[in-house]
Amino acid sequence: MKGPLFYSKILLFGEYGIIRDSKGLSIPYNFYNGALKRDENPSAEALESNASLSRFATYLESLQIQQPKLVAFDIATLTSDIASGMYFDSSIPQGYGVGSSGALVAAIYDKYAQNKITVLENLTREKLLELKTIFSEMESFFHGKSSGLDPLNSYLSIPILINSKDNIEATGIPNQSLDGKGAVFLLDSGIVGETAPMVHIFMENLKDKGFRAMLKNQFVKHTDACVENFLGGDMKSLFSNTKKLSKVVLSHFKPMIPEQFHAIWQKGIDTNEYYLKLCGSGGGGYILGFTQDLERAKIALKEYKLEVVYQF
Repeated sequence: MKGPLFYSKILLFGEYGIIRDSKGLSIPYNFYNGALKRDENPSAEALESNASLSRFATYLESLQIQQPKLVAFDIATLTSDIASGMYFDSSIPQGYGVGSSGALVAAIYDKYAQNKITVLENLTREKLLELKTIFSEMESFFHGKSSGLDPLNSYLSIPILINSKDNIEATGIPNQSLDGKGAVFLLDSGIVGETAPMVHIFMENLKDKGFRAMLKNQFVKHTDACVENFLGGDMKSLFSNTKKLSKVVLSHFKPMIPEQFHAIWQKGIDTNEYYLKLCGSGGGGYILGFTQDLERAKIALKEYKLEVVYQF
């Protein structure tokens, strides 16, 4: 048995900001994927995943009792499949900000949800919001509060523009140019990040009036500008605004940036060879990079593994 593939995602812009109604842009990243599977001789990882699925199924059963109008699952079939060894076989690294739990949520919804909204339908804003709400409740099992965007992106496998909490739409992004010098890349921090503690730090910071003002007047403002620049193909303005965003993050989100990357982060801002930003909640995992000259960035960051996500 092997189910359809669900891909990882990258939130290009909007991490933390979308909690405060900034714009956001999430794109599928097909380099990593996962699928529901059953094997005759399961590995240790498969057995661990199977045990996690069992706990998830219990959570989903209570979710549909608490919120019967939100979603209903074929719990009997799900439980039976888990009992016969089903697990989620995934190449998506966990704790790296590329949506490992999102792909799993999408796979379970796709296979076991009743009256599900499908990709083939006319995806109105109402349907997108309904899916996002369902996925938010499902994914909360894995790391506390979830926006539902990761599973949404994985399920639909199309770029999603977040205008505000209640206004999301499918969108197109400018075509890649594989011989272009500019690029968005992932930098591997080599550290596994935990979402919940990072979100907790952010929520605590929100109690501070000065932090809230910085978010509104700088962080959200630059994030919105970056989204508009990227979608409009205005790369000159994009790099100007990404630099501003990178500076703000280094000044005000230091706990989310692993300490050994503080100097590298600053170096990018000083030399303009690249600009770094958080990928997901931070604390480890991947760091997102933007550069106008990929070869220069590779030389400047030669000690690190770079994965190119998008070229222009």
